[in-house]
Amino acid sequence: MGRTGRESAMLATQPRRVLVTDDSAAQRRMLALHLTRWGYQVSEAATGQQAIALARSTDFDIILSDWMMPGMTGPEFCRAYRALPRDGYGYFVLLSARSEKTEIADGLDSGADDFLTKPVDSTELLARLHAGERILQMQAELRRRHRDLERLYAEVQRDLAEAHELQASLLPDPVQRFGPVEALFHVRTSGHLGGDMVGWFPLGPDRIAVYAVDVAGHGVAAALMAARLAALLSHSGRDQNVAFRDGHPLSPAEVVSRLNRLLCAEVRGDQYVTMVYADLSLADGTLRMVQAGHPHPLLLRRAGRDRRLGRGGFPVGLVPQADYAETRIHLRPGDRLVIPSDGITECPGPRGDLGDAGLLRLMRGLADRTGPALRDGVIASLTGHAGTTDFPDDVSFVILDRT
Repeated sequence: MGRTGRESAMLATQPRRVLVTDDSAAQRRMLALHLTRWGYQVSEAATGQQAIALARSTDFDIILSDWMMPGMTGPEFCRAYRALPRDGYGYFVLLSARSEKTEIADGLDSGADDFLTKPVDSTELLARLHAGERILQMQAELRRRHRDLERLYAEVQRDLAEAHELQASLLPDPVQRFGPVEALFHVRTSGHLGGDMVGWFPLGPDRIAVYAVDVAGHGVAAALMAARLAALLSHSGRDQNVAFRDGHPLSPAEVVSRLNRLLCAEVRGDQYVTMVYADLSLADGTLRMVQAGHPHPLLLRRAGRDRRLGRGGFPVGLVPQADYAETRIHLRPGDRLVIPSDGITECPGPRGDLGDAGLLRLMRGLADRTGPALRDGVIASLTGHAGTTDFPDDVSFVILDRT
C-alpha cells in the first residue's frame, strides 16, 4: 500500500523511534508492521519491565503501551517511564479494550498523553501519531529556543562582567592623600552596572576638584552616561576637561552650567544627572561647591555644630538655562565633609529611609575611623539599617577629612 501525503510529510524529518509494549505478540507485530510502513524505527517489548530496560538505553520519541500486561500495567509502566532521566519528551499512548471515562482519566493521570481503544484502527492510529509528532516538534523547538536563550544569557553575562570591570577602572583609588586632606571615594552598584560615579582631578598646584555623580536610572544606559561624565571630568588634559577654558579652571557654577548645556543638547529622553562639584584649596581649606539636585552634603565640624550644605538646585540635563548657586565653606583641621548619593539617604529600612538625620548619626558613630575602616563602617551601618546587603540603589560617597 502506498503512503498518503500525511505519511510522506512525516517522513520528511528524521524517523522517530517508537516502542511498542504489549504481552500479545500478534498485537505487537500488527502495530509494528503499520509503523514500519509509515517510516518509524520500531522496538518491541512484551512486558513493562522489558520496556523500562529498553527505555533506559534508548530515547524513544513515542510509546505505544497496552493497558493490561502481566507484572506491570500500562499506567504503572507510564509512571516509571516518566521518572527516567531523559533529554527530550516521550509521547505516551495507552491502548485498552475498555473505554470508560474513569479508566481514561486514570490513564491520563498516570502521565499518558493519549488513549486509543482496541482493536486499533490504523487510520485513527496514524492521526494520533501525527498529533504526537506536532507535540514533539513543538517541544523540540522550545528546547532549541531555550538553548539559544541560555547561550544569549551567558554572552550577556560575560559582556556585563567586562563592562563592570571597565566601569570600575574609571574610579579613582579608594583612598587619596592631598597634602592636609585625605579623600575617600567609594561606589557600590546595586547590579552589574550602575549610574553612580565619583572622582577628582587637579586644578592647580594646591587645588583639586572632587565630584559625585548619580545618573537617573540603572543599567547600561546609566552606566554609559556615567562613563561619559567621567571622561568630561578626567585627568587626560585640560583641553578635554569641561572644568577648564583656555587652560584656566572655571568656577564650580560655570562648570556645572557648562555640563548642563552640553547634556541638554546631547541627551534625548528623560535621562538626567544629579551631582555635587567642589573646588578645594589645599592651602587654606577654602571649598566652593555646587549642589545640582544631589543629596545635601554634610559638614561635620570638629568643634560640633554640624551643617547640611547646599541649596538643592536643578539636576543637570533638564533645563538648558538653569542657574547654579555656589556654597562656600572653610574646611578646618579636624573637619569632615561627606558627599552621599541618594542610595544612602534613601536607603530603606524597617522604620523608613535613613535620611539626613540618620546619615548624621551614622557618621558621628564613625568619627574615629578613616580610610578603608571608614568605608567598611559606612557599608556595615547601612546593612544594619536596611537589614540586608542587597541595597535597592547604587551606594556612593566622597568623604574629605582635613587632618
